[in-house]
This record gives sequence, structure tokens and C-alpha cells, in this order.
Amino acid sequence: MTDVPGTNLRPATPADATRIAALFTDEGYPVTPSVVAARLARFDDDASRVIVADAEGTVIGFIAYHVIPRFEHDDEAIRILALVVDAGARARGVGRRLIGEVELIAGERKAAFVEVTAGHHRPDARRLYESLGYDAALTAYLRKRR
Repeated sequence: MTDVPGTNLRPATPADATRIAALFTDEGYPVTPSVVAARLARFDDDASRVIVADAEGTVIGFIAYHVIPRFEHDDEAIRILALVVDAGARARGVGRRLIGEVELIAGERKAAFVEVTAGHHRPDARRLYESLGYDAALTAYLRKRR
């Protein structure tokens, strides 16, 4: 695995909306830059954030997370809601760095755990998460569409 030279992690800004929309659309989640800009505004507080991997001025990946206060315990959990890395930058450590940044934030907040949902149709993502110690055997997640 070789890192992408000149890559730094930073909070997403409205100027990143077009590139994030393109990455999300390429991943199979079509969205417009204006919708991404609105989402970025919603994810700009202490509990929700989007972080981008910026390679010399080009966004090559992003991660969105949300801090969830737990009711059954006096602590919080962090949920990774989206992680996308440009196809040309995969297997070069970008996803690992983005996840590592969220895990660092979780440590600073003393969160009980970090969780992520990875569909069976994304085996590469599942392998990445499992290689980082995420337990795929925990499958108590249920959903009802509305």
C-alpha cells in the first residue's frame, strides 16, 4: 500500500460540494452539488462532521460521521455514515486514514465505540472495516422503510 502524496485531511467546506457529489454519484448514490452543500451545512457542528482527504487541491475521499448520545449508558457512540474514496486512490491508505481520523476523534470524546454499516454488496468495504478490527458478527441492526 502506497500513500497518495500530498494528501491531508481537513473538514469539508461548501467549496467541496461538487467533488463530493461526483464521488458519491460514482459510488452509486446520485446526488447534486446543491444537495451535498445542504448536507454539509447540516453536518457542520460538534456532533456531525464531514472530513475530506485533499490531495494537493483535489478531494479524493470523504467520511461523514455523527456522534450519538446513548440512553442506556452515560456515554456516546460514533457512527460512520458514509465513506467514499476515489476509485483511482483506493488501496493506497486513504480510507484507512479517514477512518483513523474518526477513531482519533472517538478517543478524544471517550466514545464507547465506533460503528459502521457496510452492505454485503460492498465486499471491499467490508474487508477494509474487518481488517481494522470492526466486528462483522454484530448484526443486530434492523430497518423498516417508510
